[in-house]
Parts: sequence; C-alpha cells; structure tokens
Amino acid sequence: MFDKLKAMGAVANLMKNQEGLKVAAARVREKMENTRVNGEAGSGAARAVVTGTLKVISVELSPALVGGMNADERTRQLASGLIAEAVNDAMKHAQLKIKEAIEVEAKAMGLDGMLPDLTALTGG
Repeated sequence: MFDKLKAMGAVANLMKNQEGLKVAAARVREKMENTRVNGEAGSGAARAVVTGTLKVISVELSPALVGGMNADERTRQLASGLIAEAVNDAMKHAQLKIKEAIEVEAKAMGLDGMLPDLTALTGG
C-alpha cells in the first residue's frame, strides 16, 4: 500500500515538474547521441559501431573475410550473416546504454524502482 502511495506521489511530482522531465529527456537524448558502442561477430571478423540512438556508424570486415567474399557464394552468405550479427550485437549494447541512462535520470528524479521494466522497450 505504501509503495502505491509513494508511486502516486512521484507521479504527482512529475506532473508538477514537466519541465524537469523535458530536461531529463533532453539529457538522455544528448548522452545517447554521443554514445558509441561496438559489436562483433565471427571472433572479430565483422565489427559494427552504433550510436546510442541506434544509428549504425560503421561496419568493418577483416581482410580475410573480404578476400573470401570474392571466392564463392557460401562465403558471401557467411559474411552477410556475420555483418548482421555484428550490427545486432552493437544494437543490443546500445539498448543497454539507453536503459542505463533512463534509469540514472529516473533515480535523480526520485523515481528509482518505480519505472516499469524497460527490457521490452529497449529490446533486451
């Protein structure tokens, strides 16, 4: 019962402090725009860099993988799969960074432990 009252109080404070909420959201957005995370697949044969806003910045392929792509269709399919895995790995790391940034701001606003599980929202 006290948890519900605490949550109701926090929501009421948020309604009063909409400007603070906007500022916190802007801080999260700016932090995520400046965040870079790496993902990889095939023991580093394919690497991807993604921002905290889930924008792919770069994809790098090892020379051996690139050389093999000319060899046959099977290697091209392998390379394609490794690229996808590396990008997905980087996206997963970026989503965790988003979740962490939101949780930090929520805690600063007195909402620690009151936000719903962000796993579904961040794809985790």
